[in-house]
Amino acid sequence: MEDLLAALKAAAEPTRLRLLALLEYNELTVSELTQILGQSQPRVSRHLKLMAEAGLVERFSEGTWAFYRVSDNELGRALTRAIVDLIVEEDPVLARDLERLEQVKAARAESAAAYFTENAAIWDTIRSLYMPEAEVEKAVLELLGSESVSKLLDIGTGTGRMLSIFAGQIERGLGVDMNREMLAVARANLAQAQIQNCQVRQGDMYNLGLATADFDVAVFHQVLHFAEDPAAAVQEAARVLRPDGRLLIVDFAPHNLEFLRTEHAHRRLGFSDDEIAGMCRAAGFGDVSIRHLVGGELTVTVWLAGKPGHRSVPLHIVRKSS
Repeated sequence: MEDLLAALKAAAEPTRLRLLALLEYNELTVSELTQILGQSQPRVSRHLKLMAEAGLVERFSEGTWAFYRVSDNELGRALTRAIVDLIVEEDPVLARDLERLEQVKAARAESAAAYFTENAAIWDTIRSLYMPEAEVEKAVLELLGSESVSKLLDIGTGTGRMLSIFAGQIERGLGVDMNREMLAVARANLAQAQIQNCQVRQGDMYNLGLATADFDVAVFHQVLHFAEDPAAAVQEAARVLRPDGRLLIVDFAPHNLEFLRTEHAHRRLGFSDDEIAGMCRAAGFGDVSIRHLVGGELTVTVWLAGKPGHRSVPLHIVRKSS
């Protein structure tokens, strides 16, 4: 009861209620919340600190940025949803805040799209600066094994590289990407390699527009660190996978290379094993198989999650130096 009363007191203030509503929609930085609310950063930070102490929100740091999101603990999550559900969307204050939130999200998307457009033709070269793709691709193929795949979905396909390496062992492959310049490069690469069982189309990782339970394997290859809401993207991938489907995620382990955010539009500076495993469990997956590929200043991690209907995928960690 004491915890509940503390949480209720922390929420019972106009600015904190607005913050809670915004964080229910999206994880945000202090500067973004300041921009939306039109209040000073010290004031917003004080409110967030009070809510964090009460277990309503949680803070996590990445480099010089600090993100806030609704707490994952049972009380914080349940109470936040109950409170936010009581606020009608027609409320003028909430409506204005949500409008500004959309502006913040649009600015993020515009920045990322501009980066992708500028670098579409040399995307593979940029990625190779961090970790040799040959090692990553070898680990990916080893984790998935020789088991036959009917339909594979590559989410955020970029240049279509994942489709190219899997084309010989799948019946059909589909790559989706929001950026048309990237899709043009992917189509050119598939045509040059004379790959006829794979195609690409424009699509949103949060709303794929594809049938439920239709794919055997879904892939996020160096995509989630650009995502505004990685957990939502994983949830959507789980939706389109069959009951025995598998999800393959390739991304960076946590790091502090801030220039990747400021110069290369990275939203997240890598993911821990626990964070990815938590997203997968929340989306209905079972065990997660993990492989770390250590190279230079960055470590690339490959995670493979299986749905309960698939044969058990044991949790194991392999560290391999480049």
